[in-house]
Amino acid sequence: MIIRAEHLTKQFKSLRRKDGVVGTLANLFSREYDLKDAVKDVSFELEAGELVGYIGPNGAGKSTTIKMLTGILVPSAGSCTVDGVVPWLDRKGNARQIGVVFGQRTQLYWDLPLIESFRLLRAIYGIPHDRYEQNLKAFTDLLDLDEFIRTPVRQLSLGQRMRGDFAAAMLHEPKVVFLDEPTIGLDVVAKEAIREFIARTNRTRGTTYVLTTHDLNDVEKLCDRIIIIDHGSKLYDGSIDAIKERYGGKRVLTADLTVACADIEVRLPGTTVVSREGHRITIEFDRSRVRADELIVELSRTCELKDVTIAEPELEAIIRQIYQSGLEPLTAGATT
Repeated sequence: MIIRAEHLTKQFKSLRRKDGVVGTLANLFSREYDLKDAVKDVSFELEAGELVGYIGPNGAGKSTTIKMLTGILVPSAGSCTVDGVVPWLDRKGNARQIGVVFGQRTQLYWDLPLIESFRLLRAIYGIPHDRYEQNLKAFTDLLDLDEFIRTPVRQLSLGQRMRGDFAAAMLHEPKVVFLDEPTIGLDVVAKEAIREFIARTNRTRGTTYVLTTHDLNDVEKLCDRIIIIDHGSKLYDGSIDAIKERYGGKRVLTADLTVACADIEVRLPGTTVVSREGHRITIEFDRSRVRADELIVELSRTCELKDVTIAEPELEAIIRQIYQSGLEPLTAGATT
């Protein structure tokens, strides 16, 4: 088990301020505080080599959790370890085995050429020369760094800087990499390059990734498992397939017919005709009540089909539903 979090809790204390001159004087002599639970009793375990999405709305507690795992914050209660190291007790030891990539921050040196940032990081982490050269070549090839590796970081585009940040985070071969909005602001080409790099290093090097993002396309394309957190509490820990099965029971069938579909009726239970446009009919159906093949057979009895497509529920819509529905914490398909 490379990451273990047990009943992690983090409370922040803020001064309860009183208004007016009298209130200001009262604050000097009698201080009252409010406690806010940023993270409440969160537990999970990650195996080495997993690629997990850790998601939630703004203020859910994602960043606070990551800061405890990286040793920046000390929890108010509970415990966690990263490859056997307690992060806040051995910050240097933990830093040597983790990498971080923040979409809105950089660890590169602003006025230096990219290659000089890499050389400084090699010295900081004490990376042996042979391993440094081997990793630098591999990441330069994977991320196409050659064209700008000698350009000052301040002159790089956002996509180029993000590729440089990924290489910098991986030079010392960390066992765990924490990603915070790694594709924010990138165009589709740059996003795909970053996603391919994450998937490939996870597959070939066994790097464990924890991805926090609001771009659920990143999560759906990269992760098999997601952990959802909201108001500091864990709501879901399991596979994307399981959450789609549990909360995305509706599927949509779109059929192109050889005839106009204005008079076509579908009487199977659990089906609803969403739209009819010319020769195309769109039907929403409940997968728990009717199978897709049954629906196709029913349609083919009344008309000839030219083409049929079936759309699975979008992960974004399911996650939005979970945020809005106020579900109690639950677990599906994974340990808590």
